[in-house]
Amino acid sequence: MIRNFLFSFSFFSGIVFISLIFLPSLLLPQKITLFGGKLMGYWSQFCLKIILSTKIIIKGKDNMISNEKFFIASSHQSMFETFFFQTIFNSPVFILKNELMRIPIFGWYLKKIGSISIKRDKITKDNINFFEDISDAIQNSKRPIVIFPQATRVLPEDRPPFKKGASRIYEKLNILCQPVAINSGYVWPKDGIKKTNKVITISILKPIGPGLQKEEFLRVLQKKIYDELDIIC
Repeated sequence: MIRNFLFSFSFFSGIVFISLIFLPSLLLPQKITLFGGKLMGYWSQFCLKIILSTKIIIKGKDNMISNEKFFIASSHQSMFETFFFQTIFNSPVFILKNELMRIPIFGWYLKKIGSISIKRDKITKDNINFFEDISDAIQNSKRPIVIFPQATRVLPEDRPPFKKGASRIYEKLNILCQPVAINSGYVWPKDGIKKTNKVITISILKPIGPGLQKEEFLRVLQKKIYDELDIIC
């Protein structure tokens, strides 16, 4: 319990400190704000390693896509990946729920770095433009999009069906998809006590090329990620 308290206190204190230090970056070029996001990713890694004695392993680095446009489809078990992915990939653009954009200061950062929001289970003008926003982000930047097809953080043993929105994004973008499986929920669960002396494995899987039917893509993506989770979880 003491290490859990120390982790939470240190991690969130660091995030607040970085946020305050980089507050002027909201008026400066985006790349400065993105650098602050990378620092948050490295800070989460530091806190996990030093306080919770967590080992972080990245598998499949040779599968990483380079020199081509792509989007990332990842399993989602923890807050960890939303920070740490910024250190692995080129400052990815996150698709997230609209409520996060309304958080003071934090929401300002999310808007500044180009995050794309969506109102779940609602038909709004913003949602109608959602896929156009994603397409624009890919065409006008070298940064990849990150989507979580499970739509929310889940327990490591849960295997909910992927949401169809992932296949619509695949069809709309018509680019490579980089599947990622991560077992972070064993260390940093959505709820409950964080675990010590564990391993977080991030598996970067072989890309899925464009051209599949939406239903086939979703089936292949889900199988790839869940088969890998069965190994690392």
